Amino acid sequence: MGTITVSVDNKTEKVFRETAASVYGTGKGHLGKAITEAMQKWVHERQQKKISKEMSEMMNKGFDMGKILYKTRDELWER
Repeated sequence: MGTITVSVDNKTEKVFRETAASVYGTGKGHLGKAITEAMQKWVHERQQKKISKEMSEMMNKGFDMGKILYKTRDELWER
């Protein structure tokens, strides 16, 4: 388990602590659970954006359609 020390503005910290307490209670580890959840969500969102960008670039570039009669994806949709 890692340890991270961060500085956060007072308003954000207050709202975060209150929200974490309302979701997880005030027991030991409630802040850690909330921060872990927030970090996982942040990482997931960034990964999805990266995947979306890569797929969009691939679609714009085009790709080999194999043995299909159409040479490009555009030809398939021009019927």
